[in-house]
Amino acid sequence: MSRIAEAFAHGKAFIPFITCGDPDLETTAACVRAMAEAGASLIELGIPFSDPTAEGPVIQSANVRALSGGVTTDKIFDMVAELRKDVVVPMVFMTYANVVFSYGMDRFLSRAQAVGMDGLILPDVPFEEKEEFAPTCRAHGLDLISLIAPTSEGRIAEIAKAAEGFVYCVSSLGVTGVRTQITTDIGAMVALVKQANPNIPCAVGFGISTPEQARKMAALSDGAIVGSAIVKIIAQYGREAVPRVRDYVAEMAAAARG
Repeated sequence: MSRIAEAFAHGKAFIPFITCGDPDLETTAACVRAMAEAGASLIELGIPFSDPTAEGPVIQSANVRALSGGVTTDKIFDMVAELRKDVVVPMVFMTYANVVFSYGMDRFLSRAQAVGMDGLILPDVPFEEKEEFAPTCRAHGLDLISLIAPTSEGRIAEIAKAAEGFVYCVSSLGVTGVRTQITTDIGAMVALVKQANPNIPCAVGFGISTPEQARKMAALSDGAIVGSAIVKIIAQYGREAVPRVRDYVAEMAAAARG
């Protein structure tokens, strides 16, 4: 069983996201350890990019802070290698195609494999272009995670059939960010995925920030993903954010598991 499959094998998964290098990589590493200890099932590590099209203002600002602080993809790989000495939860990178291309796809993926990453999420790569990356990911033992959105309707079955790792269900149209209400029919989206591929887990992200939302979304799927709300805590408290991130993740993980 892959480490990602393992993350969903023990009940509902809680998946936090963090922007690497905001405010610095030492804080990122401390937050990752704290999230793992607090019950995260899988952790998404954002590699900052200068034009993150899927991100709302919270994560965009975190990208700017990280990049102006001098974070690089190489430094992030080094941080992961260090984390892997004691952190066993699955970790996936979330970044943009350009980051991978400019580093060199084969070089990027072989380094990701060498440091112990489990998968990759590229929100700006549509399903139709997935095959540009998927074979190289597979060759390096990494799952290329597919996203489905409320607009994917007719293509959900097709995306689900080819999905690896888990399916990232985007709960709302637009960019990432905290939302007071999630109005998409998540249950219907998940049902379409399961019909096409009964064995693939589905986790819901975009807009989840409260324990109540996490509980509700996890009840309709296999897990909840939270990014902006965590990045907000780090923006507010900087290097002092670690205990607050730990407490928040513990509360959200408990809620997701019902």
